[in-house]
Amino acid sequence: MPEADLFARRHTAAHVVAQAVTELFPGAKLGIGPPIDDGFYYDFDLPRPLSEGDLDQIERRAKEILREDLPLEKREVTLEEARSLFADQPYKLELIDDLVRAAEERREPLALSTYRQDGFEDLCRGPHVPSTGLIEPGALKLTSVAGAYWRGDSERPMLQRVYGTLWETVAELEDYLQRLEESRQRDHRTIGRSGDFFSISPDVGPGLVLWHPKGAMVRYLAERFSQEAHLLNDYEWVVSPHIGKSTLWETSGHLDFFADAMFPPLTVDEDKYYLKPMSCPFHIEIFKSRPRSYRELPNRFAEFATVYRFELSGVLHGLTRVRGFTQDDAHTFCTDEQAFDEVVHALRFSLYILRTFGLEDIRAYVATRPEGKAAGTEEDWEYATSVLRRAVESEGVPFEIDEGGGAFYGPKIDLKVSDVLGREWQLSTVQFDFNLPARFELTYTGSDGEEHRPQMIHRALFGSAERFMGLLLEHYAGAFPTWLAPTQVALVPISNDQIDYARDVAQQLGSAGYRVTGTDPGERMQNRIRRAEEERVPYILVMGRREVEAGTVSVRARSEGDLGPMTLAELRQRLDDEMTIAVPRRVVDESAVPN
Repeated sequence: MPEADLFARRHTAAHVVAQAVTELFPGAKLGIGPPIDDGFYYDFDLPRPLSEGDLDQIERRAKEILREDLPLEKREVTLEEARSLFADQPYKLELIDDLVRAAEERREPLALSTYRQDGFEDLCRGPHVPSTGLIEPGALKLTSVAGAYWRGDSERPMLQRVYGTLWETVAELEDYLQRLEESRQRDHRTIGRSGDFFSISPDVGPGLVLWHPKGAMVRYLAERFSQEAHLLNDYEWVVSPHIGKSTLWETSGHLDFFADAMFPPLTVDEDKYYLKPMSCPFHIEIFKSRPRSYRELPNRFAEFATVYRFELSGVLHGLTRVRGFTQDDAHTFCTDEQAFDEVVHALRFSLYILRTFGLEDIRAYVATRPEGKAAGTEEDWEYATSVLRRAVESEGVPFEIDEGGGAFYGPKIDLKVSDVLGREWQLSTVQFDFNLPARFELTYTGSDGEEHRPQMIHRALFGSAERFMGLLLEHYAGAFPTWLAPTQVALVPISNDQIDYARDVAQQLGSAGYRVTGTDPGERMQNRIRRAEEERVPYILVMGRREVEAGTVSVRARSEGDLGPMTLAELRQRLDDEMTIAVPRRVVDESAVPN
């Protein structure tokens, strides 16, 4: 089914659910009910919290409405009609007022419309299907209820958001629900808690992550690999403070455009300081710290920078939406002539890193100039967008044009990866910036002896370490490849008689750089093996009398099962082969990174 048709069906399903709720809960106040990926939601202000039983009842009534094959009628209404129609719906009245203001600002005629089925009418511009009977009732499922602040503002009322999913057929719904269940089992919050990878303490604060030893080890290994690869591929490492004076953020424009997402200032010696929401101005100050010549460009500054953003509590979500996170930021300063090569450099390096972590399904989105005000000239945007598109084409990455999706300060490439369940995650970004070089009056001396403004290219690779870890936990379900596993080998001596042998094995493997843990022979062997399997350790080595006498270990591989006895030399060769991927290499000189 075309995406537009499914969109319309899901939109209609949201209205049908709203009708069911208003019938079952007279006096319900309606918020908004848009279609979203895989389904829809509708926000309600109700006299009491909804229960699972309520959700079942709403779903049954919604399916009855679908079977009634009710036509949907669109009506153009005047402002007076709309206010009269929704006189007892305060959230709809607020939306109407917003539409009035928007029309006045654009100096356009006010256009208000509703959709009506049976006795239910909702403020809406569509689109919808002509009749509820075009939707298969068996393909509708209400999935959950969650709290949601009105307009995403924690100072506004908390509404109840009913989520649902809708598909063309019952079979598609069943397939989706199966994927949803697997997604729940892979939820990084569940794995993070059960696997002891991380936690978020209310005493520390919402959205602030505490990394436990296992999670910190995986993160350390990922960052170490990335940092070494950066240095091999001509990035220069820098380090910047966690706070900066208000004048810095005034110059950058963050206090004009981004203040709502920044934490309140600290006052020191009558100066205001802000926790940094991003590191761009600091890298700019490094560039500005001395005169620059065209001969030394490009400059590529990279950093693992911990930044802080005041996300509303209602949108915080495990590792993927937090208030303190670490960005693998890089900023390239170059000449106009170097811009294409530098975009290719950043893109090729990003693809290499992502693929090393087993993320092979990558798609690029080239985001163009947004509507309205934007920094730079039309020529700047055309040139930069052309550079980005040619770079993506040169690397052979499947891509789409995201019309109007660029930031006001420049076009960009977004790299999105699909995980093992086919879910798309936004990760890397390569972006031109026409704004900050002008604001900070950046210059370099060209070959003509004159001052010129450099091109500035932002690049985030993981996006944030926290979000990237959330992706990896779900992609691998906690079963990390050997090079990333916090524990690579678990030793299981059958009895106390094998403890000395197990210690010798641990010493040899540990000296070779492998992460090894022992188990207590006082506990039943099967329990120890099961615990190591639950912790998703790649290799379990069982040692009894025969192994000691033969100088071997009995090897169980997570991915292949029982491999039988091996000498330590044979085991080490196997481990060494699996670790080769963790050795960073130089890729920027290659013609292209293989798909």
